[in-house]
Amino acid sequence: MPQPKQKLVLILDFGSQVTQLIARRVREIGVYSEIHPYTLTLAQIKALDPSAVILSGGPASVHAKGSPKPDPGIFSLGLPILGICYGMQLMAHLLGGVVRSANSREYGDAIVEIKDPGLLFHGLGAREKVWMSHGDHVEKLPVGFKALAKTKASVAAMADEKRRFYSLQFHPEVVHTARGMNMLRNFLVRVADIKPSWSMAGLRRQKVQAIRAQVGQGRVLLGLSGGVDSSVAALLLHEALGKQLTCCFVDNGLLRKGEAEEVETMFRKRYKLDLRVAKAAPLFLKRLQGVEDPEKKRKIIGATFIEIFEKEARKVGKFEFLAQGTLYPDVIESVSVKGPSAVIKSHHNVGGLPMNMRFKLVEPLRELFKDEVRSLGETLGLPESFVWRHPFPGPGAAIRCLGEVTKPKLALLREADAIVTEEIRAAGLYRKLWQAFAVLLPVRSVGVMGDERTYEFTCAVRCVTSTDAMTADWADIPRPVLARISSRIINEVRGINRVVYDISSKPPATIEWE
Repeated sequence: MPQPKQKLVLILDFGSQVTQLIARRVREIGVYSEIHPYTLTLAQIKALDPSAVILSGGPASVHAKGSPKPDPGIFSLGLPILGICYGMQLMAHLLGGVVRSANSREYGDAIVEIKDPGLLFHGLGAREKVWMSHGDHVEKLPVGFKALAKTKASVAAMADEKRRFYSLQFHPEVVHTARGMNMLRNFLVRVADIKPSWSMAGLRRQKVQAIRAQVGQGRVLLGLSGGVDSSVAALLLHEALGKQLTCCFVDNGLLRKGEAEEVETMFRKRYKLDLRVAKAAPLFLKRLQGVEDPEKKRKIIGATFIEIFEKEARKVGKFEFLAQGTLYPDVIESVSVKGPSAVIKSHHNVGGLPMNMRFKLVEPLRELFKDEVRSLGETLGLPESFVWRHPFPGPGAAIRCLGEVTKPKLALLREADAIVTEEIRAAGLYRKLWQAFAVLLPVRSVGVMGDERTYEFTCAVRCVTSTDAMTADWADIPRPVLARISSRIINEVRGINRVVYDISSKPPATIEWE
């Protein structure tokens, strides 16, 4: 029996730094969503066949030259549309309303007075705490619209109920808006009449079908790192393609302690995947020799990975596709493919690929967040030790070994990192943290060990909490745990005599140091 078509909520990105949160919230409600650039043509939007559209926020003013604007034809498609912040101003501006610069900008917590609950504010109170971030406001509503809520300074919500056009001046997707999820659920269920039915089981079926449709009878080569992303991608591709899939594990010398042996045992012996292991540590280290710039490291590692994949492909036959465990945060941080968002840094599996790569890409996890990938992994039967393994960067230890990467420095880093992981696990903190790892700094300092002077490296310990890596807070690790980590590293890792703890959040810092 054919599966019913999955309903889609299309989110058009106008550059808000929290656009991805809209997608997350919609999915948490049980409705599938995708983020696409505001530049989509009307034909492309129709091809996606969305059940509803959400216009994201953004930093621009609708009156600024070159400000992002969608194809106005979206308002003639008969679809329910929700505008958020800049999206509300766009809706008002494009439909004949008046948007003005506000005398006083509203930013941060605010209280809105709900004048007309209607469908959007069903079940909410007369006053709601929300989060504002705007300089412009809607001064005159378009014909057919009415104000649903206000603050002292502006119209906070408006609607043309007949056409199912709704707008919010505040951000319902952020946690600071106390009952923002209720508002989003009301829009999806009561306004757009979408029944929440999206699940990991459904996603699994959908992804398997999509993989088969893309690949056909072709053969696929997957770069398997052993992290949760590539591991989930491997099992999903194996389910979809069977013997059409070959996995290549590159032992690049930039891995965690014991990782190569663990991956080989898991996927070759337990899951019976066609796994090829490429011993390439000398080549990676040779090409990284003398390189200190982190972006150059990433580009070198990305290009070398592709080179090795092509070499492995020639050994075993013709491959048309290269599969990767790319996630949505990788895409956001690497290239502005979804909207006018700033590039933070390139990832080896997004921005680090050479332009002349001869493979076509298969990226079945590209639109997913890390917690969704973990859930999918559990659905696929991946063991807990892999599903909940902390993220490991594509360039591996190369970007945790600051400055030039050398074999002796990597050996120090691996031992220190293993101690961090062991102590975090022993303290029962592993599942509570997003990442916990060691960083080897290109800094030597004087110490005293056994009444003798030492002059050795400094190790930084980084532990953060997060849900999707888009933002992160440094973890307040209990002092006794930090004391054990420091004592063990200094006593057991010969070459490190000082340990420091990183208390930087993201933003302004990134999770990884490079």
